[in-house]
This record gives sequence, structure tokens and C-alpha cells, in this order.
Amino acid sequence: MKQQSRLVRNHPDELLVGLVSVSDRASTGVYQDQGIPALEAWLTRALTRPPQVVARLIPDEREQISATLIHFVDDLGCDLVLTTGGTGPARRDVTPEATLAVATREMPGFGEQMRQISLRFVPTAILSRQVGVIRETADHAALIVNLPGQPKAIEETLEGLRDAQGKVVAAGIFAAIPYCIDLIGGPYLETRGEVVGAFRPKSARRR
Repeated sequence: MKQQSRLVRNHPDELLVGLVSVSDRASTGVYQDQGIPALEAWLTRALTRPPQVVARLIPDEREQISATLIHFVDDLGCDLVLTTGGTGPARRDVTPEATLAVATREMPGFGEQMRQISLRFVPTAILSRQVGVIRETADHAALIVNLPGQPKAIEETLEGLRDAQGKVVAAGIFAAIPYCIDLIGGPYLETRGEVVGAFRPKSARRR
């Protein structure tokens, strides 16, 4: 893998985020990847401070996925890594295994909530195997979360679901991510409430 210098924050609260789209066909140019553009656009819309993004489009190869995750966390210093694609039951879907292989701790609630959201739309959501994990080094830690492959499903799982009056009826997983990043020593993230409200205990909120 081509080496890249460690990312440097432009502001103490700037999020350093790695985006990884896993697809055999998109990585070989059979069709255009939609996952990374969708993720980058959503993060820019949701966060009050634009993140610094590094992205990779790679095939469904377990060792390459794991190596990319390690590179993003250990070498580049990403606070958050989001993957898209490769989480189904097909034999080439190995993103969860590659993610668990680099984890120091599992965060099972992320996968559970994503499946609960998707089950409101399709019964095949139970076939999804997304995982969330923490990867820790001696002086750094990052949250890694597998997301679905389709832009609409990505938005639904990150943002959650609202009723016709705008009330949240199913919390998106991103509501918990800023506080998780706090707890592992990352920057303080603030979100736009009309997109997704970040939840923190009162004691953890900035005054």
C-alpha cells in the first residue's frame, strides 16, 4: 500500500475520517462507486465542522480490507473509519471478518441498531452482518463501523427515521458516534440537529 503521511488536524475538533468502499466490480471499473460520495456528502451535511476525509475503493479481499483499516487508524490517525459494502452472506462478502480481525474491542450495538432500522423496510435486513469495533494502539484509538452498500440505506442507518412531524422514531447510529469518539480520546463533534442529533450525557456536554 502506498504510504501516506499522518493526517494533521486543521482544528482541534476536526474529525479525521477514513472511508472504505468494498466492491470487486466498482474497484475494477465495472460500475461507478456510490458509497464514498454518499458518505462524504452525508458527513459534510451532518457535522457542523467539515471533516478531513481520506478514502479508498478496494476489492472484496479480506487481507486488503484489514490492511486498509490498519493503515487508516495506525498510520494516518483516523478517529473514525466507515466501510460500505461486503457485509452480506455471499462468499465474497468478507468485510465483517476483516474488520473483526483488526479489532481490540467489539461494539455490538452498532450492528444491532442498523439491522433494526433496515428491518422496517425489508425482511432481508437480517442477512446483513455489519459490525462496529474499536481499534486501539499505544497512543490512539478509532471507531470502525461497517455500513450497508446502498446510499439510501447508508443515510437511513446513520440518520435514523422520523415520522411525518419530524419526531425521531428510530435513532440512527451516528447519534451515538460523537460521544463514543469523546470516550476514546478523539475530537469533540457537533452535529446539525435537523440531520441527526448527537446525544451526550449532560456531564459530557460543552458549556
